[in-house]
Amino acid sequence: MRLHKLSLTSPTLLLPHFPPSLHFKRCRISSSTTRNHSHNRFLQPMSTSRLQKLVPVAAIATEDAAGPNGSSAAHEDDESNGGYRLPPPEIKDIVDAPPLPSLSFSPNRDKILFLKRRSLPPLSELAKPEDKLAGIRIDGKSNTRSRMSFYTGIGIHDLKDDGTLGPEKVIHGFPDGSKINFVSWSTDGKHLAFSIRQDQDDDSGSKLRVWVADVETGKAKPLFHAPDVFLNAVFDNYVWVNDSTLLVCTIPLSRGSPPKKPLVPSGPKIQSNERKSVVQSRTYQDLLKDEYDEDLFEYYATSQLVLVSLDGSVKLFGEPAIYTSLDPSPDQKYVLLSSIHRPFSFNVPCGRFPTKDDLWSADGKFIRTLCDLPLAEDIPITFNSVRKGMRSLNWREDKPSDLYWVETQDGGDAKVEVSPRDIVYTQAADAPEGEEPKIFFKLDLRYGGISWCDDSLALVYESWYKTRRVRTWLVAPGSHETPRLLFDRSSEDVYSDPGSPMLRRTPDGTYIIAKFKKEDKEGTYLLLNGSGATPEGNIPFLDLFDIDTGDKERIWQSDKEKYYESVVALMSDQTAGDLNVNELKVLTSKESKTENTQYYIQQWPDRKAFQITSFPHPYPQLASLHKEMVRYERRDGVQLTANLYLPPGYDPSRDGPLPCLVWAYPGEFKNKEAAGQVRGSPNEFPGIGSTSPLLWLARRFAILSGPTIPIIGEGKEEANDSYVEQLVWSAEAAVQEVIRRGVAHPDKIAIGGHSYGAFMTANLLAHAPHLFSCGIARSGAYNRTLTPFGFQSEDRTLWEATDTYIKMSPFMSANKIKKPILLIHGEEDNNSGTLTMQSDRFFNALKGHGALSRLVILPFESHGYSSRESIMHVLWETDRWLQKFCVSNSSEDIASKIDESKETKGSEDKAVASGGAAVAELEDNGVDGLHFHTRSSLWRTSVPYQLLRIRNRLMLCNVYMKGGYCPVPIVLKRKQTCMRLIYNYFCNKLTILQHEIGGSKFI
Repeated sequence: MRLHKLSLTSPTLLLPHFPPSLHFKRCRISSSTTRNHSHNRFLQPMSTSRLQKLVPVAAIATEDAAGPNGSSAAHEDDESNGGYRLPPPEIKDIVDAPPLPSLSFSPNRDKILFLKRRSLPPLSELAKPEDKLAGIRIDGKSNTRSRMSFYTGIGIHDLKDDGTLGPEKVIHGFPDGSKINFVSWSTDGKHLAFSIRQDQDDDSGSKLRVWVADVETGKAKPLFHAPDVFLNAVFDNYVWVNDSTLLVCTIPLSRGSPPKKPLVPSGPKIQSNERKSVVQSRTYQDLLKDEYDEDLFEYYATSQLVLVSLDGSVKLFGEPAIYTSLDPSPDQKYVLLSSIHRPFSFNVPCGRFPTKDDLWSADGKFIRTLCDLPLAEDIPITFNSVRKGMRSLNWREDKPSDLYWVETQDGGDAKVEVSPRDIVYTQAADAPEGEEPKIFFKLDLRYGGISWCDDSLALVYESWYKTRRVRTWLVAPGSHETPRLLFDRSSEDVYSDPGSPMLRRTPDGTYIIAKFKKEDKEGTYLLLNGSGATPEGNIPFLDLFDIDTGDKERIWQSDKEKYYESVVALMSDQTAGDLNVNELKVLTSKESKTENTQYYIQQWPDRKAFQITSFPHPYPQLASLHKEMVRYERRDGVQLTANLYLPPGYDPSRDGPLPCLVWAYPGEFKNKEAAGQVRGSPNEFPGIGSTSPLLWLARRFAILSGPTIPIIGEGKEEANDSYVEQLVWSAEAAVQEVIRRGVAHPDKIAIGGHSYGAFMTANLLAHAPHLFSCGIARSGAYNRTLTPFGFQSEDRTLWEATDTYIKMSPFMSANKIKKPILLIHGEEDNNSGTLTMQSDRFFNALKGHGALSRLVILPFESHGYSSRESIMHVLWETDRWLQKFCVSNSSEDIASKIDESKETKGSEDKAVASGGAAVAELEDNGVDGLHFHTRSSLWRTSVPYQLLRIRNRLMLCNVYMKGGYCPVPIVLKRKQTCMRLIYNYFCNKLTILQHEIGGSKFI
């Protein structure tokens, strides 16, 4: 989410009044240190008056933390205080800024919707009751998915020929304070449909009603005349069947009250596998648990379809059922309905329940059932495994009413070797009963989709995950010509990505491949829109591609010196037939390191650009931040990249090294070359979300964001079999790079991540404790034995790869974690594998070994955090942790380093195996071991590193001699004398090294 600054009239924060349910649920915090007894309790609720007086609490203060790293004011660190906290103002102000609107273009490209959004929702919205059923969460009061975001208003602007916008026309007529969802243009662009709901105590007030608005006047009105017709938005909600008619999923008028849970169960809960079926599945959450859950799911998910015209006339459409998809044909004569039905399952989510696809006429007459697939509990966990039977059933976008689908030939099991693996079929909707479908295409890899154009052109995609192979076939659907292989490449090789064909909108509202022609040449051309990955970063492009010869002509490319531009959509697609290149018009976005994204219309042949938006900078206080894409290499030769951000006004020669936060997420690759390719652009605008690590630029941190952490398994090797080693190598290389550049203090580097990044963080603190001062792990999974049927890209089971599961689990290495670690988790996490229990148990393991740790459980939050109270508290916890264990260097920590250095005095450096990773001990350099850990034997012997170390020591000694805080427990009257001796020692060593390299250019 991109934000912009909000002017605050008062530093006092007024939090919303909490409903009664919230008074019993506070943020659960547990802490464990080696000095205090661990405790684990729920904090007491605060009174409403205390909530209304909440103000930001500054960061922890130490002498070492003052100065360039923000406020040195006292930091309130009383763990007994309950309630939600606020981060420092420099962070809070960025997060509290109102968000920018979303944009939507009309079908005729002559109008733009500005969909207005609010800032972060209050926790009271998340605290509303919800039912967790069949893998989804339902707000029973609104009869929709729970935790839905919404728009607060709709504005319409005319888009003029010169690219300027006309005055805003506000959609009006609905009640103030309405929450708007599911905004949809009619096919002709003359009307808008949307739903509104309101926060009211009565059930009917909070349910969704469908409204329509006239685009020209902006006047909105209810679609249904009857006041008791409500939208059921648990699955699909409504579609335009034609310009004046909608098909709507409504709550059945006769359904009555929801089923009540019996006080006494009718019997035990029984699941049986007496047929010895092999059923493996990932660790899904929110599944059905009993018959009551089945009844409740059916109650909320069942819809009555209604055909309603703009004039209010209504017609029932079919019988009530659990409809999951409504799809009218391009010619508006048919409707394809997908639904699910019993028997349900306690083992898999609703996406694998029995599913049925029926064909209906647009006026509500049943034609035939296309397929009725049974429960699919037995889909193998191997990647590219699929459901048996018809799947991916859709309308051809280039035909009035032709259907196409794919069927597997390997039983859905990717481990089965067979050719072909998938077959694509087509059939007309009006085909005579009993007519066999036509075979359209046979695939040896797994089907990946089709882009249609006409009878002379379609592109068919197939891929295979294990090899990362992707192929694109050029097919002529209307002839028997032999398909031609257009592209055959690795999905990991981003440098070879040719781009995707630009699509045009048809009068029927579908999207097909746009064909182009040139005035001076014959032939058929496609316009390929590519990200343009290069060793210098992404440089997006448009290529005119001759489908007959394969020749390409680059007709547009992003400015690569300062800006990052990309093509968003084709705007000149109203003309029938092939489009003329010289009349091309596209919507582009443009941004730079310091300029936020704006949108432009570019027209050919002169390619003149018209700016159509002027969004203000979302965080002007960070407008002059420094961003650089850095490149470095890890010990096995793999090239790595990362985005390095430095705070505004930072001068390395003046300010010296900064505390640094490294925020990362590992990825899997099949070869080293692909893993080393550059992804992203150095010129992209740094978007800062509500929990982004870039927020700490405002606290004078250096941020290393998104360093590549490739886990590589070449050939038949499994990447995760060497996960720990490769993880440490990548982290080691990243840390060495920021130290080499002089922007990060070696003892003030923190590591953090979310989800799989949290898993990474815990592993690094266990296996590479010499690299980081502390860690922040959000919503992670730490014990892989709790996800026994695969996780992330791992598709082997625990019993097939026991050693890998154990070795990768930081839970099993909890006894090795000695650096401070902050664990944060949503109490209602619904992500597969990352149960809240993962953090609970990991914290108990850490606490059982005396690790300095803290666990924060956020009530009502899921895998990502959304409420203002929770997000602000997460930021406060994170800032507190960074100030205390990254910015600060406590005397106890320094003393322990000196003790470790003394223990190794007179001996050679040793490599200590720690879970498969080599960890270097402290150097035996006497007082040279005062303040630094070594990073690797190769790096620590390099002259530039020695010079950097000495420079930093001279700076520190100079501070200490002038009365600054001394990190060594020295008798006070001897402190300056000792510092002078150390200073002289480093000066002599510096002279020797300078003589060795013939100068002092490295200093």
